Amino acid sequence: MKAVHYILGILFTFCVIVALLLTSVEAVTYWTPGYYEKEYAKYNVTAAVRMEMDDLLQVTDEMMSYLKGDREDLHVPTVVDGQPREFFNEREIAHMEDVRALFIGGFRLRAACVAAAVLIIGLLLALKARLRKVLPLSVCIGTGVFFAVICVLAAVISTDFTKYFIIFHHIFFRNNLWILNPATDLLINIVPEPFFMDTAARIALIFGAATGILFLVCLFLVLAERKRRQ
Repeated sequence: MKAVHYILGILFTFCVIVALLLTSVEAVTYWTPGYYEKEYAKYNVTAAVRMEMDDLLQVTDEMMSYLKGDREDLHVPTVVDGQPREFFNEREIAHMEDVRALFIGGFRLRAACVAAAVLIIGLLLALKARLRKVLPLSVCIGTGVFFAVICVLAAVISTDFTKYFIIFHHIFFRNNLWILNPATDLLINIVPEPFFMDTAARIALIFGAATGILFLVCLFLVLAERKRRQ
């Protein structure tokens, strides 16, 4: 029976880690004031798209609202090079429909993971498991293994970000709409590859800090439980 308890504990840990990862993504993309403006200034995006910063930030707000499901379409009028026009062309809109599906799918997955974590705790209580013992140890083991896997992946990806950036798109997109042309598609200019590198690094930092704190808290509880039993 104890084996079942720890298996459920590991599953609980997996659910929590996935929820933390997706929350870290949301924290960077939606909860970081001034992030996009700083990135646009850093990479001189306004010059690349020939727009004023305020107009570019307004387009970004509309785009992020669309990705979250708060806006129904991506027909966003703006001013480019002094001329009024729609920011997104048909190819970009079609690609962003796929990106929107990823975002909304991620939010739904997080909700499912939180629900599963709560259900697992309920099962553990029904099985009369000692949560004070089972969960901290399971979380320590689960986060330790996950950290090891993430470190290996990060080391591999850092050797050639562009290569693995392309692989990521091949995994999550079943078409070539993500291959944009800088001469005709403004979207590629507002989210250049260095922007994605900065965003990935920031997500990794927040996620690493959150899981690290979780690991340390659970490690403290494990050691306290062992000390109490001695």
